[in-house]
Amino acid sequence: MAGHSKWANIKRQKARVDAVKGKTFAKISREIIVAARSGVPDPDGNFQLRTAIEKAKAAGIPNDNIERAIAKGSGKLGADADALEAIRYEGYGPGGVAVLIEAFTDNRNRTAADLRAAFNKAGGNLGETGCVGWMFEQKGVVTLIGEIDEDELLEASLEGGAESYELVEIDEAAGAEVFTEPINLEALSQVLQEKGYKIQQTELRWIPQNSVEVIDSDQARSLLKLMDALEDLDDVQSVNANFDMADELMSVSMV
Repeated sequence: MAGHSKWANIKRQKARVDAVKGKTFAKISREIIVAARSGVPDPDGNFQLRTAIEKAKAAGIPNDNIERAIAKGSGKLGADADALEAIRYEGYGPGGVAVLIEAFTDNRNRTAADLRAAFNKAGGNLGETGCVGWMFEQKGVVTLIGEIDEDELLEASLEGGAESYELVEIDEAAGAEVFTEPINLEALSQVLQEKGYKIQQTELRWIPQNSVEVIDSDQARSLLKLMDALEDLDDVQSVNANFDMADELMSVSMV
């Protein structure tokens, strides 16, 4: 897919580290709360909630925590969940790289201040709504792990209504990402599962329509520090950017 960024791969590695640290618990719990609030609090009838629960289990979140988040989202534990709102922020990283952030927050002022501080420290700036959003398109993404026969994947993807796929390396193992329109994500996921594929993750992702190639080591280092700082903020759910860089430069810059 055009505009695919290696940042998606970095985020997978970071997610494993964060899971060990317990950092992902709060973020995924918020995702469950919002999903339960926006639909029925039953994963069988709420695809968004079902995928959030699957993500929680993959991260090792205890069932009690999952059930508590569902109860909170459905209003059984009070109205605290009503204070959480989904907001999209946009900005520019070092070198004018476009950055799009999704957050769940109960305090817009706090979240905006935290984001602005992270951008400023890295030599970027938090922009106005719409400043870079037009550079991204939201897609449903099903991530598969395991050996892939490309002909079989093509056939399954077409049957599931996918737009495209990309063979990728996941945790140093073979895998693939299959892309579709957001409204078709559940149907695609179901078809791929029925075909016997091992699904690692099902998500909505903002895909950049074009990429900025980063070749300067200082810019690369500042940019990756910014992305890391944004991901570390409690209110932030996802960070997307339109940069790409060589593996060698990425490895050196992350040290």
